[in-house]
Amino acid sequence: MANTENFLISIVGRDQVGVISEVSSYLFDIGANLADSSYAVLGEGFEFSGVVTFAAAIDTAEIETGLKTLATLDAARISIVPFDFDTTRGETATISHTVEITGGDRPGLVARMSEVLMDYDANIVRMSSKRSVDEHGVAHYRTRFAVSVPANRADTLAAALSNTAGSLRLNCDMEPV
Repeated sequence: MANTENFLISIVGRDQVGVISEVSSYLFDIGANLADSSYAVLGEGFEFSGVVTFAAAIDTAEIETGLKTLATLDAARISIVPFDFDTTRGETATISHTVEITGGDRPGLVARMSEVLMDYDANIVRMSSKRSVDEHGVAHYRTRFAVSVPANRADTLAAALSNTAGSLRLNCDMEPV
């Protein structure tokens, strides 16, 4: 049992229409306040994670049992653990720019670009990558970063990202939000 604690709920399962609706409705019905959360389709699967807060004592085993009864979560892996961090976002969690990298398959793309972001004190708030194969069997990638960049570093960061992407024969676009 826990008393007014925050929990991180993580769910991985087969993607289908209605997952977010069923999960969020169930959590609402049992008195959960859903804070920061994310959902992503990953191949044929999905990954949902969210921080939830309860105003009264709650048994995490009961939450898991209830989630497992949802039709959209058949055979899903569910994890519920205490979330020991403050739920208030800090200054470096405010998205100031988006960065989009596109082009062919380049091993190390995320590592190289995230190193550049770190070198310029940019915090990655969100990241997504998508691979698609065209009609000729050629793989194309699109990686997007939502970042918090100190205002005085934005121009030099944009140049560094463009140079790094260019050295990998990729395209890079950085836009303010």
